[in-house]
Amino acid sequence: DDGMPIKWIGAVLVILSCSGCGFSMAAACKREEAMLVRLLHILEFMESELEYRQTPLPTLCRLAGENAGNLKRVLDHLARELESQISPNAACCMDAALAQCRDLPRSVRSLFEQLGSCLGCFDLNGQMRELEAVRHHCEQALEQLRLHQNQRIRTYQTLGICAGIALAILLI
Repeated sequence: DDGMPIKWIGAVLVILSCSGCGFSMAAACKREEAMLVRLLHILEFMESELEYRQTPLPTLCRLAGENAGNLKRVLDHLARELESQISPNAACCMDAALAQCRDLPRSVRSLFEQLGSCLGCFDLNGQMRELEAVRHHCEQALEQLRLHQNQRIRTYQTLGICAGIALAILLI
């Protein structure tokens, strides 16, 4: 049959596409872990800056963003929002900053929202307590993610490959 090579090429492409999807989901899991680790370092930095230097919020966000990797955009947007003072509320500024960065995982977005609700709303001791609470939530989210991460990553990869093979068999 003349169409047989085309079917095999199609089957290989289906398997590769599904496998790519599974590996992409596994990579997203690893990215989320890296973001949570970075956010934990950012929160620790913010705590020390506020406690010892009492750095103003826009400057604090810019400084925290210097070594924030892929979270730098959120902190830079937040610093601009705080400087422009369109809204005097840091939570509203954080919402506007997060609206500019739609590719964040849900857990990281949630922690940034918590951070926005505590910045600038309390005296120094209150902010320190709230930052510590956000850091604690970040540690919990990281621990929960790491709990079964290797198994979940292997599962995503295996499911992608198996789904591709199953689809290829159905299509041939």
